[in-house]
Amino acid sequence: MAGGCGMVPEQRGWRDELAMRTSQLGYRNWIVIAEASFPAHSRSGVRQITADAEIPEVVDEVLRTLERTEHVTPRIYVAREMRSVENDYAPGIEDFRKRLQPAMHAHETTELEQQSLMTLMEDSNKTFEVLVIRTPTALPYTSVFMELQPGYWNADSESALREKLERQRMEKLARPIP
Repeated sequence: MAGGCGMVPEQRGWRDELAMRTSQLGYRNWIVIAEASFPAHSRSGVRQITADAEIPEVVDEVLRTLERTEHVTPRIYVAREMRSVENDYAPGIEDFRKRLQPAMHAHETTELEQQSLMTLMEDSNKTFEVLVIRTPTALPYTSVFMELQPGYWNADSESALREKLERQRMEKLARPIP
């Protein structure tokens, strides 16, 4: 399976699963790179992969995988609480934050409270697929949430289209009846 890449199948497994799963995901699907205590979900729309790598490495791999596709791009969220966690209470958190920054590939990141992120993800998994990649990272509030957006259509394009359609509708309404 891993052929000439120099990796044994156990090391390559989650990456292969990631590539396969992300090719099946689209707009409004979610990917969560989860810390060790992230709750397991029982809904049928939630898929789980277990990675033998820490969150920054997995985030880097997920973003590399998504960057090779044209159909989706991530909107990235992190827990607001992560910024305030102190190294005295969670040894290693400062190093984690330093390693996470370059793994984000310069993507803009939005901070929301952890509970808000969980609610957004849980609401989405009622209708859309969620891929949870569980990692061994044992630091609080370090999960990274990615809401997938269309890769070839952005909010500005959508707004321009809606404005054009509204103008056309108004022009049609304003035409005199023959």
